[in-house]
Amino acid sequence: MTAQLHCFGESGNAYKAALALQLSGLDWEPVFVDFFNGATRSADYRAEINAMGEAPVLIDGDVTLTQSGVIQIYVSEMSGKFAGATPAQQREVMRWMFWDNHKLSSQAGMTRFLMNFLPAEKRPAEVIGFMQGRLKAAYDVLNRHLDGRDWIVGNGITNADLSCCGYLYYPEPFGFDRADWPHIDTWLARVSEQPGWKHPYDLMPGNPSDRA
Repeated sequence: MTAQLHCFGESGNAYKAALALQLSGLDWEPVFVDFFNGATRSADYRAEINAMGEAPVLIDGDVTLTQSGVIQIYVSEMSGKFAGATPAQQREVMRWMFWDNHKLSSQAGMTRFLMNFLPAEKRPAEVIGFMQGRLKAAYDVLNRHLDGRDWIVGNGITNADLSCCGYLYYPEPFGFDRADWPHIDTWLARVSEQPGWKHPYDLMPGNPSDRA
């Protein structure tokens, strides 16, 4: 049975799950969630797909999972990939996934939304500036960690990489320039060289140009 990932291209969190599925070799397909027209806020979506009113959601037979990190762990369970080669590495992968969710992706996603998906007159400049300062600190942590390393944990791609890269391929401005962070830049290039890799707008339906 083909697993279905309810997702949309603009979501970096959905991209983490989609990219894990894509690189795992598991059989899956994307199902478009019309987020910008309120799909996740509808009563039907909350009753039938996700009571939390969020995407992504993975439905694989009688298994339904929400939250990108949980979906990534499930992909690892099903494929034997991305979890880390040893118990110590597995703990380190989880440490970076938790760090990403708290320090990087949550703030990158919010900042990108405020700067690109709100009307210009509603964009809170002080909030955006504050968020960008916090993001700069997160980029610095990741960039320093990747100095001399090919991957965040161990000798191959793991869920730590798939989590931390989630928002960093998007073209919309949110205060991240790859050229400013050379070790992140090299690492992102390495991730994109993995067989089957696709840009989020090519991997999932949904693109800002659809609403232009």
